[in-house]
Amino acid sequence: MVKREGWLGRLGSRLNRMEARLDERRAEVEAEARGDLPHAVPSDRVPAAAAAPQGPVPAPVLERPDPVSVVPWGMRVAAEVSWRLLLLAGMLWVLMKVISEVRLVVLAFAAAMLVTALLQPFVVRLRRLGLPRGLATAVTAILGFVVIGLVGWFVVWQVMENLDDLSDRVRDGINELKLWALDSPFHVTEKQINDIAKNLSETIGTNTEQITTAGLQGVTVLVEVLTGILLAMFSTLFLLYDGKRIWHWTLGLVPAAARPGVAGAGPRAWRTLTAYVRGTVLVALIDAIFIGLGIYFLDVPMAVPLAVFIFLFAFIPLVGAVVSGALAVVVALVTQGVFSALMVLLVVLAVQQIEGHVLQPFILGRAVRVHPLAVVLSVAAGGLIAGIGGAVVAVPLVAVTNTAVAYLRAYSREQLHMGHGAVGPGPHGATAVRSAMGETGNDQRA
Repeated sequence: MVKREGWLGRLGSRLNRMEARLDERRAEVEAEARGDLPHAVPSDRVPAAAAAPQGPVPAPVLERPDPVSVVPWGMRVAAEVSWRLLLLAGMLWVLMKVISEVRLVVLAFAAAMLVTALLQPFVVRLRRLGLPRGLATAVTAILGFVVIGLVGWFVVWQVMENLDDLSDRVRDGINELKLWALDSPFHVTEKQINDIAKNLSETIGTNTEQITTAGLQGVTVLVEVLTGILLAMFSTLFLLYDGKRIWHWTLGLVPAAARPGVAGAGPRAWRTLTAYVRGTVLVALIDAIFIGLGIYFLDVPMAVPLAVFIFLFAFIPLVGAVVSGALAVVVALVTQGVFSALMVLLVVLAVQQIEGHVLQPFILGRAVRVHPLAVVLSVAAGGLIAGIGGAVVAVPLVAVTNTAVAYLRAYSREQLHMGHGAVGPGPHGATAVRSAMGETGNDQRA
């Protein structure tokens, strides 16, 4: 009887252990189906005999998490932004290399765009008067090129006419400066001045080969300038005549999804460029007239050529005004003395202050307003990349880009407001993990 009870007890304990194992297996299967970790069977449901260890327990197998889920969110975003920035920097570097190789063509086309922005309103007015498009374009282009050529010829003629007088005055001015240096409190001796003059003569004599090479390079530069002028003239002619068709062809190269935004940004950018060119021409003309009158009444030689130089240099923001004003002050110093130079400096500063605080805000307005820091950086970058031509083109390029980007941003917000969705692909890759988790959490909270 006792043996039978012991056998029945062992059988019952085995059945209990089998039931506990079946429960554990069922719980693991349900946990795997839900995607959670396996839950342990509550201890109150397992009998004491079944809970007792029966031999060595195998160590649990730990699964390694997905590497993407381990990397912090901020590091993932920084990594994706970094490789995109590297890709953009590489594309920009390649673009700069291509532009440097064809710099003459790029600068000629940029000059043609500026001249076209200046002359196009005249074409529109002639068309309104009833002239055909070809005749209106030809009349405007011919008159514009003639005026530009006459300005260049006038400057050269004035310089050649006043060159002898200027050289005599420069010689007299140098002698006056020498006497002033001898009588100045700097204790400069005549021997030191003669040594400086002797060193300059020796330097010029020993560097004759370099000077000759520079002259040959100057001839090459002159040929390139003439080529660029011809390219700019032909480009201006075709832009005036067929500008709309060229713009529509350019729109055809843009992807269809982005075409409506670009089609709206283009005319606004062109209006900004037109306003910039016309306003700059007007401001430069006012500067040249008033500074030229001041130089003329102070009896400084070559007042008219200096006024033309001031007009031309006004197209280089900030830097051009400083260079042209310094040139006028130097000419007044070596020809008329210190007092005349100071008076010319006062005239230049007064006119430039009126220009910066009255003329530019009133004439240019808010359409082409660019921050002074952006002006300085863009002029410096344009000068380093493409010299004087790059400095001239830099600021209108920044102004046009600012207008286009502002419009595209507003257009994108308007599209979202109207329910058309964001322009461009949605989040994908590693950056989409957190977005999906955030949307799931929002749905659960809702």
